[in-house]
Amino acid sequence: MAKIINIKNEVLIRVYIVGFMIALAALVIMGKAVKIQFVEGEKWRGVRDSLNIQERPIEAERGNIFAADGSILATSLPFFDIYFDPTQASDELFNENVDSLAHCLAKINTEYTEGGWKQILTDKRNAGKRYLKIKERVSFPLKEKIQSFPIFNKGRYKGGFMPEGRFRRDNPFRPLANRTLGYDRETKKVGLDGYFHKTLAGETGKRLMYRLSGKDNWMPVSDLTKIEPKKGLDIVTTIDINIQDAAHNALEAAVKKSKAMYGVAIVMEVKTGAIKAIVNLKKYKDKQEWGETYNHAIASLYEPGSTYKLASIMALLEDGHIELNDIVELDSGKYEFYDELLIDSGKESFVTDSTTIQRAFEISSNVGIAKLIDKHYNRNEKTARQFIKRIKSFNLNSMTGIEIEGEGRPYVKEANSEEHLWSGITLPWMAMGYETMITPLQLLNFYNAVANDGRMMKPYLVKEIQQEGETLQNFPPIVTKRRIASSGTIRAAKTLLEGVVERGTAEKLKSSRYKFAAKTGTSELNYHRLNNKASELKHVASFAGYFPAENPIYSCIVVINGPTVGSHYGGDVAGPVFRRIADKCFDTQPAFYNSMNAKTVNRLPTAALPHNNLGYRDDFEAILQTLDMDYTTRTKNEWSVVTSLNDSLKIRRRTIPEKKVPNVVGMGLRDALYLLENKGLRVKVTGAGKVRRQSIIPGTRIRGQQIKLFLG
Repeated sequence: MAKIINIKNEVLIRVYIVGFMIALAALVIMGKAVKIQFVEGEKWRGVRDSLNIQERPIEAERGNIFAADGSILATSLPFFDIYFDPTQASDELFNENVDSLAHCLAKINTEYTEGGWKQILTDKRNAGKRYLKIKERVSFPLKEKIQSFPIFNKGRYKGGFMPEGRFRRDNPFRPLANRTLGYDRETKKVGLDGYFHKTLAGETGKRLMYRLSGKDNWMPVSDLTKIEPKKGLDIVTTIDINIQDAAHNALEAAVKKSKAMYGVAIVMEVKTGAIKAIVNLKKYKDKQEWGETYNHAIASLYEPGSTYKLASIMALLEDGHIELNDIVELDSGKYEFYDELLIDSGKESFVTDSTTIQRAFEISSNVGIAKLIDKHYNRNEKTARQFIKRIKSFNLNSMTGIEIEGEGRPYVKEANSEEHLWSGITLPWMAMGYETMITPLQLLNFYNAVANDGRMMKPYLVKEIQQEGETLQNFPPIVTKRRIASSGTIRAAKTLLEGVVERGTAEKLKSSRYKFAAKTGTSELNYHRLNNKASELKHVASFAGYFPAENPIYSCIVVINGPTVGSHYGGDVAGPVFRRIADKCFDTQPAFYNSMNAKTVNRLPTAALPHNNLGYRDDFEAILQTLDMDYTTRTKNEWSVVTSLNDSLKIRRRTIPEKKVPNVVGMGLRDALYLLENKGLRVKVTGAGKVRRQSIIPGTRIRGQQIKLFLG
């Protein structure tokens, strides 16, 4: 019995201990709750609010990109996501208009029927949902239309209408210069939009927003923003939309016809370096369309081939090794350099053992140019370095600094460098545009300097930064090198380039309307010092020059990589693109024509001025103002006479009698008929011109008679 009592007492003690611990835990929890509620209440309410009410960023409108004439190349178009807070409308407003609203919504969002929309609107309202998505990516005109729907037309607080605005980048002239204009993304910045992202981006605003549910489901607390977004600045490019269009169309036709890998065309203003057009076309994968997927003009390095021969000849001229009339042996178009056989592609080279250096350049003889470089620069390390020094003096080893990320760095070997795999045939192969790499823009910059009498300009694409049409910053032309070669060498280079068009490899492209200067180029993509005969042979066709030849305004380069149909020569594939671009410029650009009023106009002698011309005063004043001729008016009468005195004109009063035949001598036929017929006279006309004589004497009383006018 005692043992049972002891067990009972032990159980009770344990129960009391557990009960005490539970009571103690309850007291601790209660104390903590009191502390949180009353002592730390403000702190934790702030934490709650920070999680559900935040200052959220508001996207700023991105700045525009303009062409040189003010045409918009890239802009930000607003679009809206439309939301609805069904709880905002009063019962009376909602019940009376929900059918009409459902009908309107079914028209602009066919995902649900009219009945389906009514059910959704009613269910969401009854459930207290405050953020119903109506439609995404709505244009501004459609947003305005939706805002006029029943209930929505009461606004944010009475009708629950909540549009959330965003911006979408749009290029109105797409696909023109699409890659050059580029885009700005967090992961990648391309083209002008990427390079000038800080200028164009503007400043984001801030607005208090309340999180309803989900990670990114935020609703504005009010229509007011705490900090207004600031629109980005605009940039004005150097691009001429007409030249860009001409270059795009000409290049597109060529790459489609030849089924090339890609094509490039660039047009630059000679005196300034301003790029007027830049086109990059490549066929989209698994599609028949061509577009701009990569900026080959600025980023892609290639072996330029014969267009590089101009630099080789200029190096020889600068160092005094040659004159254009010197004779060079062509060896019937075949010559062996250190066990490597070089073969000319031109037919003339195979029937000519020797010719002048100028003629060798015009027919683009590889053998002739390579032999000259080998003879004068491949003698020892010193002479080899001299050639490389000349190439660098032409800036052919330098980047242009164009305002686009990703410009390729040109590759020029260092003389006798093992690292650069220098060998005995490096110099003769460099002479004709191999074993060196350059971008199309960098090579054009060299040709542009020749056209500009040796002055090298920095190529540039942006000339101004603007805000609401007001210029904030100008980017003037920059001279990167005052003279790349002597004036004598530049004159000789121009003579060579003109000869290529007049008598050489581009002869069939010359125009009867104007002269241009250029060089053709054809290089083999897998040249490999002529050793690799197993791989499929592919080519790069190019054409570089300027126009008009006598007073260059634009320089241009066309590069077509990997043509597979038809000819692969630069004069056949790339040359016609150059010619079409030049023709279009001559057709549309006033700069190519002399102004008719360029000369000072001598003052007209008194005898040549209008005199004793009768007619309607307003007509005379309009004509004289249009012709910008000085005159004085001494009458307010409808009818007047223009007289001249010395070198000035005066409009004087002409009195027209009421019931008598007026004097219409000196009037034009229109005014004379108007005046006489309105006075009841029947008019008969002989001749053409102004009234020289009338059959009835002025001052005769009018009785409805016929009057004859003699014109002359």
